[in-house]
Amino acid sequence: MKELLTYIAQSLVDNPDQVEVTEHVGESETTLELRVASEDMGKVIGRQGRIAKWIRILMRSAGQRKGTRVSVEISD
Repeated sequence: MKELLTYIAQSLVDNPDQVEVTEHVGESETTLELRVASEDMGKVIGRQGRIAKWIRILMRSAGQRKGTRVSVEISD
């Protein structure tokens, strides 16, 4: 899961070397925290949050295929 989110984020931003994904595994849910450079934040979020929404949907569906619940937090 972490590798998939890293690949997606690095494909979107201008500074792929500054993409950092941290995975927090809980009992019922896995939380992925995505950090990018401040100048790339708009590219990850998108207009009205559309890109961020689709990233979350994609990661949630990938998690369902593995039988886990996944949430994505985007922070700077």
